[in-house]
Amino acid sequence: MEGTEVRKLAALEDTHWWYRERRHLLRRAVRGLAPGRALDIGAAGGGNTRVLRDLGWQASPLEYGSDGAQVAKERGLPVLRADATRLPLEDAALDLVVAFDVLEHLADDDRCVREVHRVLRPGGTFLVAVPCDPRLWSAHDEAVDHLRRYTRTTLVDLLERGGLEIERLSSWNVLLRPVVALRRRSSSGSDLEQLHPLVNVGLRAIVTAERYLPVKGLPGVSLLVTARRPG
Repeated sequence: MEGTEVRKLAALEDTHWWYRERRHLLRRAVRGLAPGRALDIGAAGGGNTRVLRDLGWQASPLEYGSDGAQVAKERGLPVLRADATRLPLEDAALDLVVAFDVLEHLADDDRCVREVHRVLRPGGTFLVAVPCDPRLWSAHDEAVDHLRRYTRTTLVDLLERGGLEIERLSSWNVLLRPVVALRRRSSSGSDLEQLHPLVNVGLRAIVTAERYLPVKGLPGVSLLVTARRPG
């Protein structure tokens, strides 16, 4: 992702409905896990890293680009600067790896998954979020340097090829999918932008309502996976 987009994301993530709800999803996904050593790949502004650290995890952000690494450093986080396909960690070093909206940027996503498998201890958890459905491809994907959008099948195949076991797979942003699909037909760039406060509150209310509805098996805008390295 270009430096301007990383800076834009970092400026938005504390208040924007999308990133606030993703932090809730992360908190929910690690509920019940004993805090240990964690890595947040592609952390950008470090919002997810801070969630983990607040919950007692020894979490570090990892960033490939200089802009993302600098933002994390400015926020007081112990950032690692490295390639997600060559993690600078010993084997079986981690209890948790988070990669939210990372795999779609990588030419060799298989290698990244193999690296995650390597650095996770047996029984360790890999939390993944990716954009889904190639039919939603738009100028937004090009602006933020996506190489692909996944389907349930392609994502599961990717993780299983890397030696991981799928524990949970669900759709996210289901209720707003029609709005996203309509908007992106006419979009000319990234969706990362400051919203009017009332619009932000309204979208946040809709995506919050989704927590309580039986829609996680329906088509959405993103896929969320909890996977594990076999114990």
